[in-house]
Amino acid sequence: MSMADVTAAPSEPDSEQRTLRVAVVGAGFMGQVHAEAARRAGASVVAAVASRPEGAAAAARAVGAEEGYPDLTTLLGDAEIDVLHVCTPNASHVPTAAAALAAGVHVVCEKPLATNSADARTLVEAAGGRVATVPFVYRFHPMVRELRARLAAGEAGVLASVTGGYLQDWLSRPSDDDWRVDAALGGPSRAFADIGSHWCDLFEFVTGDRIARLSARTAVVHERIRGDGRATEDLAAVHFTTAAGMVGTLVVSQVAAGRKNRLHLELSGTDASFGFDQEDPERLWVGRREGGQTLLRDPATLHPSAARYVRLPAGHAQGYQDCFDAFVADTYRAVRGADVPDGLPTFADGLRAVRITETVLASAATDGAWTEVPG
Repeated sequence: MSMADVTAAPSEPDSEQRTLRVAVVGAGFMGQVHAEAARRAGASVVAAVASRPEGAAAAARAVGAEEGYPDLTTLLGDAEIDVLHVCTPNASHVPTAAAALAAGVHVVCEKPLATNSADARTLVEAAGGRVATVPFVYRFHPMVRELRARLAAGEAGVLASVTGGYLQDWLSRPSDDDWRVDAALGGPSRAFADIGSHWCDLFEFVTGDRIARLSARTAVVHERIRGDGRATEDLAAVHFTTAAGMVGTLVVSQVAAGRKNRLHLELSGTDASFGFDQEDPERLWVGRREGGQTLLRDPATLHPSAARYVRLPAGHAQGYQDCFDAFVADTYRAVRGADVPDGLPTFADGLRAVRITETVLASAATDGAWTEVPG
């Protein structure tokens, strides 16, 4: 990765251009996050689709849309929209996104893009010239961009290893339940597809390196049998090596009591090491033999590629919704015809995440055998 890759900034959209008309499919938590980000990016949320036809009006109220539609076919046939946000259960991502792309609509699709790599690859091909993005939004923390810029400048020296994890506790009790535990709706992987994919995307994004081989173990802590009777994993532990020779360890868990949304990674280099924790996103730790320091999110001191994502003065905390807002704003810049913003996660990145997830499951099924990750 060159510094040119890191510093490239998109052209700002013409303020006189028409307001984008967007629709949201799925009115739960993620649908509401998408809709709020769309409004903050200057779009008009004109339509919403619920999981059941009788829920159309409620879906519109939940996301603040002008009108609710009973199904996607009616929406695509009757409403004039520019962008469709897909926020439905995982198994419905492919038909929903494919229908929108076929109708000439740009698409933002929640991850996992698909529950298998063949379907994800089909969506990549179907996107054609349309903007098609996946919300790997942790890329949009300013301190993540600062980390990426410093690594690209060679500050770490030789990157030798990475350790990290993504820990949550929302399924730590046997009585905890959600549609995601049903493999028919969520797919063959739960914890890794849901949150491990975020960690892997973030690691590959900041380093410009790629996970090449891995050995994985998964575990089901609570038997939650739904649908076809398959239980998806509560946690995964992964050892891996990268194309550049780094060694990594990763633990992903949705049964880690007391941890709400802790995505963290520490990259160890011969000259400097760096640590980032998503639950403390205003800071980036830098360690050297002479001592360590903590860098703060301050636009006066950040690299330009990081400073462009600063929305508030130093000392006024930015968080998850700010990242989502930045992701959606960059997606809409691309839709409006500006240069594709640097670091915008596309369907190709979604396909990459599905391939890593499949490799984790394949390795775990063979008692942790080292397995190559497809390119």
